[in-house]
Amino acid sequence: MQATPTTPQKKKRSIRSRDVLFHLIVGGLCLLMIYPIIWMISSSFKGPSEIWTNVTSLIPKTFAWGNYSEGWAGFGGITFATYFRNSLLYAGFGTLAIVGSSAFIAYGFARIKFKGRNFWFSIMILTLMLPGQVLLIPQYILFNELGWVNTFLPLIVPRLAGGPFFIFLMVQFIRGIPRDLDEAAEIDGAGRFAIFWRIILPLMQPALITAAIFSFYWTWEDFLSPLIYLSDPRLYTVSLALRSMADPNAATNWGAIFAMATLSLVPVFILFIAFQKYLVQGISTTGLKG
Repeated sequence: MQATPTTPQKKKRSIRSRDVLFHLIVGGLCLLMIYPIIWMISSSFKGPSEIWTNVTSLIPKTFAWGNYSEGWAGFGGITFATYFRNSLLYAGFGTLAIVGSSAFIAYGFARIKFKGRNFWFSIMILTLMLPGQVLLIPQYILFNELGWVNTFLPLIVPRLAGGPFFIFLMVQFIRGIPRDLDEAAEIDGAGRFAIFWRIILPLMQPALITAAIFSFYWTWEDFLSPLIYLSDPRLYTVSLALRSMADPNAATNWGAIFAMATLSLVPVFILFIAFQKYLVQGISTTGLKG
């Protein structure tokens, strides 16, 4: 005679069923989100005729390994090594500039009392709602007058003034650091800069790494700014180079484009894998104190 399940056993089975259903739904949504990336990687190994005729299949009938060598050769005598170098320079120096300046400004807002601090902090927050397209024309006129067009200066120098989102992120993080540390350092004779450099900055490591990851991602994939200020193909970033490879007036080698687009994901993927624990920690520990 079969035993009747007890109430605890029924609860365990119900919990297991809900867990299985939850993981199936989450797994399905994840697959839906990453499917375009999987399709792009798969298409990077397909021949020109197979990319658009064998759309539904993720497994190429014949692997076209030459897509990567053809894509790396670039165009106009300029290889993709140049475009990757330009993107790394732009993303690297741009990230250092905006993260470093944002940390310094955030320290001022969070720790130094000055007249109009709340007002200027509110103005800084309001700039988050200002569309970037509004600033394109005046900025281009200014940088053109300075002779900076077709250089990386218009892309990097404005970042020395910090980024509103990163400043807000770091202000919230600094407010969670006990002020007792500042007071103890002041008793030992440390000034404002020494407190920032020796105490606050090391403790801000999670927030700094979080801001650096976001900045690198957004800079690496930036298309509009390089498009406006860079006209020399030797200065093109990866995003501009990928767009230039698609020629509407001639046959486009989509296999090579997808191959280079796949390679462009490698730096950001490595960055995320290496620093994901800091990313979670930096986001979860901001905003704890108002």
